[in-house]
Amino acid sequence: MAERSKWKMSDGVQTEGVIGPNAILQLLPQIEGIGGQAQVARMLADAGVDMVPDGSQMIPEGQAARLHQALRRDAPEMAPLLASEAGHATARYILAHRIPVLAQRALRALPAGLAARALSRAIAKHAWTFAGSGHFRVVTPWVFEIAQNPIVRGEHSPIPLCHWHSAVFTQLYQTLVAPDCRCTETACCAVTGHGACRFVVTRG
Repeated sequence: MAERSKWKMSDGVQTEGVIGPNAILQLLPQIEGIGGQAQVARMLADAGVDMVPDGSQMIPEGQAARLHQALRRDAPEMAPLLASEAGHATARYILAHRIPVLAQRALRALPAGLAARALSRAIAKHAWTFAGSGHFRVVTPWVFEIAQNPIVRGEHSPIPLCHWHSAVFTQLYQTLVAPDCRCTETACCAVTGHGACRFVVTRG
């Protein structure tokens, strides 16, 4: 299980947890597509993001969370699709820049069960890039949980909200395990009574 605390100490000062910059960067083109640069500027301001990340380092997870929340608030009907598109783009970035080509070929050559096991281990190793200070757990090679998921922390919803995460897992599994894989969020921290966001990868 990969875990990062919500607050870290730096010279005696508490600082917020961090998350990968793609949590913001891949969402911006989706926002621009529905409202242009003006909408991007408004949502960044609402989220308290003074400067767009350059992609070279981790970012405060609160900024990413507030941007995702602003999208759900200002474009509720489009938000699931836009967050999913951003998630697929995030996974494509990971495939292009973070997973070596030889490793990808090796995974695709394995039977699906073995590939899923290897991929789930790799996801757990780098979980903070998408889970931030949340507590990530591999339940099985096909099921993951993120407790205290920072992207929806403090939100309340009758339905699961983590379309970005689901799309990241879907794209990675479709590319590296089997093309008929699909990830669905079956429980969400934003839904009353659920202590963790649960993601289930199925085939067919």
